[in-house]
Amino acid sequence: MRLGLHYWNFSTPAHPSEMAPTLAETARISEEAGVSAFTVMDHYFQMEFTTSADEPMLEAYTTLGYVAAKTERMTLGVLVTGVMYRYPGLLAKIVTTLDVLSGGRTRLGIGASWYDREQRGLGVPIVPVRERFERLEETLQICLQMWSDNNGRFDGRYYQLAETLSMPAPISRPHPPIMIGGSGEKKTLRLVARYADACNLFGNSPPEVAHKLDVLREHCAAEGRDYGSIEKTVLVMRPPLADVDAFVAEVAEYAALGVTEVQTMPDRHPVEFAQQLADEQVVARLAELA
Repeated sequence: MRLGLHYWNFSTPAHPSEMAPTLAETARISEEAGVSAFTVMDHYFQMEFTTSADEPMLEAYTTLGYVAAKTERMTLGVLVTGVMYRYPGLLAKIVTTLDVLSGGRTRLGIGASWYDREQRGLGVPIVPVRERFERLEETLQICLQMWSDNNGRFDGRYYQLAETLSMPAPISRPHPPIMIGGSGEKKTLRLVARYADACNLFGNSPPEVAHKLDVLREHCAAEGRDYGSIEKTVLVMRPPLADVDAFVAEVAEYAALGVTEVQTMPDRHPVEFAQQLADEQVVARLAELA
C-alpha cells in the first residue's frame, strides 16, 4: 500500500512569503519518508465547507511545477482537475508540460467541477450537471487523442479542435495515467470503466468503498474492461496522526478490497505533519500491508 499526501490548505502559514518554502520543505520531507504521490486541489477559492472562501489558495498546476523542481521521485497530480476550468486541448498541453519537466512523474486527475461560487466569481461558465459529465467525456477523448499519433481534428458536441497537435510528447508511456475522481455510480464510475487508468474514491468507510468498487466492477463488465487493470485509490478521511494504529487498521481494510494507494491530508502545520508521518513510520507500516 502506497501513501500519497494531499496538500489542500495553504493557510498555514498564511503569509505569501512563507508559502513556497513551506511547500518545498513539506514535499522534501514527504519524499524522504517514502510518500509516493503529492497532490493539490484544483480550486481558486478555498472550499466553504472547510473554512472561509477567502483563505489562501494557489493555482494547482503552477504549484505542481514548483514541487516538480523540488522533488525527484513522487508522482505529481491534481486531485482533481475541474473539467470546466481549462479548455481540454490546453489541459492536455499543461499536463504534458508538467510530465516532461518532472521526468515523467505526472498523472491527470480529473472530475466534474462543482464549486459554483468560485466559478461564478471568476467568470467560469456554470452548466448543468449532465453537461458537465458530457464535457468530461469529451475532455478525456481529447486528451487521449492528443497523447496519440493522431494529430487530426476532433469534432465533438462541445469542443472542436482543428488540430490535436501536442509536442513534445509526454515522457510517461503510453501517456500520463488518467485518474478520475468521484464516487457517482451512474456517470463517474462508468467513465472510470471506459477511460481511466485509476479511480479515486472518498474514504468515508471501508463498506462504502467496497460498494463503490462493486459498482465499478459492474461497469467494467458492461464496457468489456478488465476491472483489475484499474488502480484503486482512496482519499482517507481519518486523520492518520490522531491514532496511527486505527489509521493503519482502516487502511488494511482498504487494502483487502484491492486499493493500492491512499491519500491523507495534513491536519496541522504541513511540515510538522510530514515530519510526524516520518517519525511514526506511517509509510513503512502501510507498505507492510502488501
